[in-house]
Amino acid sequence: MSRIAAENLSPARHTLPTVSHVMELHDLPHANTSASPTLGQLLKHVGDARKEATGDGNETPVHQALDLTDTTLEPRPLPFVLSFSSLTYSVKVPRKMTFRALFPRRRNRLGAATEADPVSGERLFTRTKTLLNDISGEARDGEIMAVLGASGSGKSTLIDALANRIAKGSLKGTVTLNGEAFESRLLKVISAYVMQDDLLFPMLTVEETLMFSAEFRLPRTLSRSKKKMRVQALIDQLGLRNAAKTIIGDEGHRGVSGGERRRVSIGIDIIHDPIILFLDEPTSGLDSTSAFMVVKVLQRIAQSGSIVIMSVHQPSYRILGLLDRLIFLSRGQTVYSGSPTNLPQFFAEFGHPIPDSENRTEFALDLIRGLEGSPGGTKSLVEFNKSWQNMKQHDSSARNSSSETDRQCLSLKEAISASISRGKLVSGAPNDVSPSSMVPRFSNPMWTEMAVLARRSMTNSRRMPELFGIRLGAVMVTGFILATMFWQLDNSPKGVQERLGFFAFAMSTTYYTCADALPVFLQERYIFMRETAYNAYRRSSYVLSHSLVSLPSLILFSLAFAATTFWAVGLDGGFSGFLFYFLIILASFWAGNSFVTFLSGVVPHVMLGYTIVVAILAYFLLFSGFFINRDRIPSYWIWFHYISLVKYPYEAVLQNEFSNPTKCFVKGVQIFDNTPLGTVPTSLKLKLLESMSDTLGVQITSTTCLTTGSDLLQQQGITDLSKWNCLWITVAWGFFFRIVFYFCLLLGSKNKRR
Repeated sequence: MSRIAAENLSPARHTLPTVSHVMELHDLPHANTSASPTLGQLLKHVGDARKEATGDGNETPVHQALDLTDTTLEPRPLPFVLSFSSLTYSVKVPRKMTFRALFPRRRNRLGAATEADPVSGERLFTRTKTLLNDISGEARDGEIMAVLGASGSGKSTLIDALANRIAKGSLKGTVTLNGEAFESRLLKVISAYVMQDDLLFPMLTVEETLMFSAEFRLPRTLSRSKKKMRVQALIDQLGLRNAAKTIIGDEGHRGVSGGERRRVSIGIDIIHDPIILFLDEPTSGLDSTSAFMVVKVLQRIAQSGSIVIMSVHQPSYRILGLLDRLIFLSRGQTVYSGSPTNLPQFFAEFGHPIPDSENRTEFALDLIRGLEGSPGGTKSLVEFNKSWQNMKQHDSSARNSSSETDRQCLSLKEAISASISRGKLVSGAPNDVSPSSMVPRFSNPMWTEMAVLARRSMTNSRRMPELFGIRLGAVMVTGFILATMFWQLDNSPKGVQERLGFFAFAMSTTYYTCADALPVFLQERYIFMRETAYNAYRRSSYVLSHSLVSLPSLILFSLAFAATTFWAVGLDGGFSGFLFYFLIILASFWAGNSFVTFLSGVVPHVMLGYTIVVAILAYFLLFSGFFINRDRIPSYWIWFHYISLVKYPYEAVLQNEFSNPTKCFVKGVQIFDNTPLGTVPTSLKLKLLESMSDTLGVQITSTTCLTTGSDLLQQQGITDLSKWNCLWITVAWGFFFRIVFYFCLLLGSKNKRR
């Protein structure tokens, strides 16, 4: 009787609690019986064991050994091997400008290039810098592969190359999984990337952070209770039980420690139990104990059947004991690749034996730094590593030629199927014909993603009520100042001018108060890029959720501002006039918020964003028609008038105020107001009216209406659009900027090197 376990599909020692609910595999192909079992035979035994352990086929127990009586089954080889060969990556960097570079000398008589001549591939103002130079190696599941080297050696670049974070065409070489090139879409689903910086929402607790990640990455077919079980198991796995109810924290709020924060960052990316895990210096900035605990967690993740690849600056002796494979880099070249146990033999044969009292990696890194500063550089070590690797490979192939001829990696399709059957990749998908179709691109539909995003945003905002209070207070204070400044305006010509000033300032203020939305996305930008880079949710879901979450606060701000100013200023129209006034203010807040949100997706810094917002809103007010009528704007600037966001709400509120044809704003002697004749006695004004009546042949008395609201609109050049059209155009501007914001996210968040 042969005894195999899930480890026969992976060399891992399964010590982790996994989600108990995984999808069933359907329609597995069954090959004819042969000496080597098919994937279908293996999975049949796995399924039988699942049913025996749970009573049905819907639950997967904790990994355990299975006794199989089929003597034809033999131990299978490693399910996953990530191989990379001849990886080369170069970038263009600016050349240091010197007089000799600008005026190079001519070639010598033999035709050789002089020192000042650019080499092949270089130009006058740029030069080529090679970040990776012919890097090869492999990583296997159940193991941790660490990339070491000094700062600038290419550690992070190699991790990015393996994680497909370098744009196509820029990276030369091949990266394969089980000998097959895999698509970017598939890699996003089966892998996770943990950035060097801890990008987390500060006001969420550890448990909430992991739970939101579970709701993004685990399928909706998995019940909420099962997702909670996965989160609780992950909290125990990461050693975060004591900090589960503690907020993450930031500079202004005390939260978890640095090591705990780093483990949370790892947890949110492994919630779906990925097959490949990339980490960019996960121990950076941590003390030795915290760093050891982080790597210990990574070891347990690897033992669950994952490939773990990480960069590390200088591991301690204890951390070195947890690593399975090492790659030392120096200026983009491999100077050592192999097991940590072979380091003493390697450097001894190189002529620099490692003293027993020294840390192996520290000695190696110090030696590499010393060679980098020597005239010949690390060329001798690079060449020695190549010859040493060839010798090791030759000895290994000769020793294992008889026993390993038939041991090959499973195909990518078979390996993914086997991993899914063991509980990896908790994402629920049928077993289809191609690896890329075996796992869905996104775990949840759009409406589920929107609901989770909205709930997370509201939870985070609810714990910082001071931000909402400040925004509401700013709107209320602005409304109060305007209400008391323009208290109960009359219908005189001066009252008309004061109304125009009030409307222009009020409408522009709604846009200026929206500038506080600028830092919202800027603070979330890198969290968004990290989550969408590996398909946690759709970019469209984020844009729609962001829009819907902002609406309740915008409605409240609009209502507060409208109620504060409408009756206090003495605006016309009654309740229907107030309702339209509220709607146009809401539309202005919506358009302003969308415009600022769009800018936050374009500009990289808060201060730069504020400068641009203030400048553009000032231009919008200038061209709105308040300072200069549309008819008086020069033809070469008239286009700016029509794209001014202030123009449409300003014209809408003017029409709402002056649309009553029976309301008079200039009567009799009021015609002389705002003129030099405005200071003369009333009796003289009446005589002037009589003279004007005789001249014009029209009777003009002190009660004759000379200017109505329609006349005022005509004078202001507001004749081409109705107030409702202005309202809809303002709303449309808001949708337009949201759509442009979406395309900015689509094009600007690729998160790949060029």
